[in-house]
Amino acid sequence: MDINIKPLMTEKATALSEKENRYVFLVSPDANKFQIKDIVEKLYNVRVTSVSTCVYGGKRKQRYTRSGIVRGRRPEFKKAYVTVADGQTIDYYSNI
Repeated sequence: MDINIKPLMTEKATALSEKENRYVFLVSPDANKFQIKDIVEKLYNVRVTSVSTCVYGGKRKQRYTRSGIVRGRRPEFKKAYVTVADGQTIDYYSNI
């Protein structure tokens, strides 16, 4: 199973990383906490102490066009809040 993981760069996520040493990632909806922990430890060479996850359901969206109403749905996604051991940090730009 292939698990997609990408860092989430928002003001709130940046404040969490600076204050509490927690980093936020968008992950595949079918990934569990153990898989997320293993991937983060391998990618960024850090020791993960805890992982919390939140699943967000997709929203319904509609817009009005000339041909009528177009209805659709945004995809659901999962966030992972990863706490790293004291003294360690994750540099998102090191892999670029």
